[in-house]
Amino acid sequence: MEQRSKGITELVLTYARSEPPRDVRGIMRLSVLDWAACGIAGAQGGGFAAWASTLDAAGPATRFDGRMGSVSEAALVNGTLSHALDFDDTHFAHIGHPSVAVVPAALAMAEMASASMATMVDAALVGAETSVAVGMWLGRGHYQVGYHQTATAGAFGATVAAGRILDLSDTQMRHALSLCSTMASGLKSQFGTMGKPLNAGLAARCGVEAARWAASGMTSVWDGLSGPLGFGETHLGAGELPVFAWRMGDVSHKFHACCHGLHASLEAVRGSDLSTARRIEVFTHPRWLTVCNQPAPDTGLGAKFSYKQVMAMAALGIDTGDIAQFTDDCAMRPDVITLRDRVHVSQDDTLSEMQARVVIDGEAHFHDLRTPLAYEARQERIREKACALVGARADDLWAAIEAEDLSRFAGLLKS
Repeated sequence: MEQRSKGITELVLTYARSEPPRDVRGIMRLSVLDWAACGIAGAQGGGFAAWASTLDAAGPATRFDGRMGSVSEAALVNGTLSHALDFDDTHFAHIGHPSVAVVPAALAMAEMASASMATMVDAALVGAETSVAVGMWLGRGHYQVGYHQTATAGAFGATVAAGRILDLSDTQMRHALSLCSTMASGLKSQFGTMGKPLNAGLAARCGVEAARWAASGMTSVWDGLSGPLGFGETHLGAGELPVFAWRMGDVSHKFHACCHGLHASLEAVRGSDLSTARRIEVFTHPRWLTVCNQPAPDTGLGAKFSYKQVMAMAALGIDTGDIAQFTDDCAMRPDVITLRDRVHVSQDDTLSEMQARVVIDGEAHFHDLRTPLAYEARQERIREKACALVGARADDLWAAIEAEDLSRFAGLLKS
């Protein structure tokens, strides 16, 4: 008889069958809106149209590119397109983007099963919680060595999301997770290329397929996550088991169209007048210095990874929440370049990855992205962001989410 170990798999099963708290469910609904707006905009301007057109299997699931497709291909396409602009939510507990992996899987399965909006949201939520918990269990070493947590931990979250909609038994869910463990993948070497958003799509597709295969009777090892030669052991997992907790209430939504490492510094100076500043000093966690500290970007893409650039933009009143502002022309504006020279960036080992301190002519400003944001304020900012991305359709999307109208919501996703 196989040994039923206590560990990460048991924790994942607990998430899979749990009833989410009302407040966290509300945050997940906002993440669904945020995900939808990012995906629609990504389909229109992410550069993936030719690639998506090669995926043409017919089926019941809605795709951002306007097609209806198979459940697997819809999850793949929607996961990829929603991460194409890198403007989606992030959870810093494991440094991953939860929604782009789990929501596409939950939506595709919900459409196939004619499930309700509430069922889809709850499935996405327990999937997101799973991805964060698995990511924490894998640990920073897994991420630092080169694995992309959005894809690796996200695949397990997508499996749980899809499996919940299929109402898998605990045994079936174990097999689904173990099937996922032999498929989950994603490397940070893809960052800066079309391969990075593809990682999210692959995670979503992996989850859908693992869950459907387990539902059909396919079996696997009893514990492909933490068992001998399992995913953790072979992918540099630390194996430190997190406690059961609902963590999506701490998810960080992107309100600036740039690398998330820049957001704490931008939030620190939000509402401040930088136009006459002679010296702007940015202090940040050391890890961001190798990620988003390009000193003199000359492209719109490079501008998204530059403290100097975004601080100069803020000083000139250029909206860093508007993705259309991150252009080659903006990066090369003479007034922007002049202001960049006034920005000085230093590491501060006492700051966390979610904190920043900005000193403007001797006056210090601090922000921690973990600072609780009231639900009403979060909703307002996400809806404003969605409107900036997709116009009036954002209000229709939110109305469909609030009205529990999954078919209406899905219909609005088509570009």
